[in-house]
Amino acid sequence: MEIHELVDVLRREGALLADAAARTAPDAPVPTCPGWQLRDLLLHTGQVHRWAAAHVKGGLAGPLDEAGKLAAWGPEPSDAELVEWFRTGHGDLVAVLDAAPADLDCWSFLPAPSPLAFWARRQLHETTVHRVDAESAAGGGRTGIDPAVAADGLDELLTCFMSRPRTKLHSESPRTLLVRPTDRPESWLMTIGQDAPQVERGGTGLANCTVIGPAEDLYLLLWNRLPADAVDIAGDRSLLDLWREKATVVWT
Repeated sequence: MEIHELVDVLRREGALLADAAARTAPDAPVPTCPGWQLRDLLLHTGQVHRWAAAHVKGGLAGPLDEAGKLAAWGPEPSDAELVEWFRTGHGDLVAVLDAAPADLDCWSFLPAPSPLAFWARRQLHETTVHRVDAESAAGGGRTGIDPAVAADGLDELLTCFMSRPRTKLHSESPRTLLVRPTDRPESWLMTIGQDAPQVERGGTGLANCTVIGPAEDLYLLLWNRLPADAVDIAGDRSLLDLWREKATVVWT
């Protein structure tokens, strides 16, 4: 996806998140994030937006320290202020990304064509997943995710986050997971062993476990927002249990 497309989706997803939050009590539980209430979700996502914007706007060569994070976050809002505080931070992030030069030079922590592409992509998916969380707290239906966006999120999760040396996703003996959307041409074959998982884009063939379904469902499944029975599974289902237990995202 092009950077302007990533930012456009980020703009839409943040607005949807805020709209869901505006019709939900701050102490409403978030079913997709056990232990969280809506206020926790808004505070977390709003702080992430401000944190990301600070790196892009300042062209920072390294990550913010604790004092820098607190400065970027600003005072913690009251419940009555929370939704508007979220909207402000999200709007600022979108504006900063829109205004950033294509040759932006700043710190980032996952592979990407450029730092600007990294931040736009990472904030898009951070916001999309948490928009789904906010809608789960609000009740009712879930807004759909474009298959191209979901496929991009699968690629980021599988080839970037889960392939880092610090991942906790390991297996004593090598096991393979094939992720195959039904509405997109992409596929991913992940080999999970004692070292960092290896991912082959476009992988096909036999795997210990194959998950098949619309890209949106696979995206939410692997972000642990949907149960395994939301997609078609062939082979060793225990590999998804391993994923649920170990495939946690560590930001930096």
